[in-house]
Amino acid sequence: MRLATFATFAAVIIGLSGAALAAEHEIKVKNADGKGKFMVFEPDFLRVEPGDTVKFVIVDKNHNAEAIPQVWPEGVEKLKGEFNQDAEFVVEKPGYYGIKCLPHYGMGMTALIVAGEPTNQAQLDAYKPAGGAKKRWDAILENLKK
Repeated sequence: MRLATFATFAAVIIGLSGAALAAEHEIKVKNADGKGKFMVFEPDFLRVEPGDTVKFVIVDKNHNAEAIPQVWPEGVEKLKGEFNQDAEFVVEKPGYYGIKCLPHYGMGMTALIVAGEPTNQAQLDAYKPAGGAKKRWDAILENLKK
């Protein structure tokens, strides 16, 4: 009986220690970065681990943060932030998580979150951003080479 109790206790402690290690990341949603770039997520590239929380903080009005459905791990609920309201999500599993501001997507307002060892490389490879988003997206992808 005591061995079973110890095993249960150990499992709970191990589970809690994993939760305690989860990090919280903040991405600011802004009109400009002060360096000549407009309509930005700051940072626009982030490496995280599954279990981490990513918060989008609206600094300037008329923005939102939502999933780019084509670059989002299957089976994970897609982020859909409301306009002018902060949003957050817990990274459920490894993968590439594409983010856009819906009204400014055409101006390139995108971000990429890489969680752990991504399992959805084919999605990332197949994704072709529309209009003005292509140039910014290509610049974001350069971070994968670092």
